[in-house]
Amino acid sequence: MFPSGVAWGIVLFIVLIIAALGWVGLRYFCLPFPIDSECLPEQPATRSPRYVFRGISSWHDQLQKSWRLWLAPLLILVALGAGIYLTLSLADYHGASRLNLYELNGQQHIRQAFVQEALAPPPALPPALFTSTERVDLAGADRDWNKLDPVFTQQVLQLFRRMEERGYPLALLEGYRGAERQDMLAAKGSAVTQVGGQQSKHQYGLAVDVAPVRNGVLVISEKDAWAATAYALLGEEAEHLGLTWGGHWSFRDYGHIEIKGSLSSQLKMQATRNYTTH
Repeated sequence: MFPSGVAWGIVLFIVLIIAALGWVGLRYFCLPFPIDSECLPEQPATRSPRYVFRGISSWHDQLQKSWRLWLAPLLILVALGAGIYLTLSLADYHGASRLNLYELNGQQHIRQAFVQEALAPPPALPPALFTSTERVDLAGADRDWNKLDPVFTQQVLQLFRRMEERGYPLALLEGYRGAERQDMLAAKGSAVTQVGGQQSKHQYGLAVDVAPVRNGVLVISEKDAWAATAYALLGEEAEHLGLTWGGHWSFRDYGHIEIKGSLSSQLKMQATRNYTTH
């Protein structure tokens, strides 16, 4: 693709060429102008400069009075410009989101989850379960499943069911996160989060933080042997479902799960899905 400046330059050049051709067509084929010697009145063999001047002046006057000669190319130019502008402006509404094969493979798991069954979120756990851990910031965490992206929700619920079948039930520590809370957590340092507000998938319902539950108690620290095994299985099952696990990042976030793909591409898919469902 051309850079935007070059593309608009090409468009302008094409418009000018078409306008010039339109002017030539109107000038020589559409308007009844006299040609050759008809531009000048019949004169004796010896022409007087005065008659030549009058002939040229007559042609010039006729040219000025022919409003079609100037209005038609102007209308053509305006129509072409408007058509090109509308075409370029509405191009995004007709184009599908570009996904590479790696991202498309992950989206196939999403469609399969929807086709199989729609899972319901588990019952809400008592708030005391979260405030009794070493994570003091969980008190203000949002655990409302309804604020998550519906496609991503089904993936996470599939993950919850798989983990429970393997003997490691999960609890949702935090789902949706507002920009202000994201900035507050980022201010605590890179050990908590490395991105600020509107830069995390949490702000768009596309990420969750989870932890395994043992005998009704949250086990968040991966230093616990049982929890370390649970997190390893969590990463395995998440990747099987086409999700991204934070345990593979340089900044280890073992309980973080998010939808695969860049944030910009996911937001485009969200917008496309919302547009087609309304």
